[in-house]
Amino acid sequence: MKAHGVAALAIAALLAACGNRPPVDPQDYVETITLARAAKDADFQQSADPIPADKKSFFLPLSYYPVDPDYNVLAVLKESKDRPTFMMPTSTGQMRQMYRVGTLEFTVKGQQYTLSAFTEGDLRRLFVPFSDTTSGKETYAAGRFLDLDRTGTGIYALDFNRAYTPYCYYNASFDCPLPPVENRLKVPITAGERTKTAG
Repeated sequence: MKAHGVAALAIAALLAACGNRPPVDPQDYVETITLARAAKDADFQQSADPIPADKKSFFLPLSYYPVDPDYNVLAVLKESKDRPTFMMPTSTGQMRQMYRVGTLEFTVKGQQYTLSAFTEGDLRRLFVPFSDTTSGKETYAAGRFLDLDRTGTGIYALDFNRAYTPYCYYNASFDCPLPPVENRLKVPITAGERTKTAG
């Protein structure tokens, strides 16, 4: 059997063994996410950016969906052979050069989906912009972001509880990439950061 065939079988076995979710203790996981959210609030409160001083009382504390471990799933990255250039539009009408690293394949709530992963040049990190059917209703209309550290296995913890709102939501002077059509999920992702006016 070829090496890539062995790797594919190993990935499939790992996903099956983990039930498509990273092996974490649910209680510890919820506490970890909750503490991270509180730390982000404190950082935004003390920093000049991204929230202007006159808007901190409105935006802080940030608004989130309740932590849901079912939205913390394993994903397999199918890498692009040539890492093609992708010109991604931004909130200020500019175009930002990205590189499409590959496609993340994953399952949420029993349904299979894909999201393209990008980089601006730092191959140690993956940038995953996405929108879903909550966008413009309960979450920011232009979508939300996920950042992932690269792994050597091609397997990633895709944690939508960590999905965050682009900084241009708080301050129009920020230039935020907009999710491409291929990353517009046609389902609600009720995890991660919400807009402050929601709920």
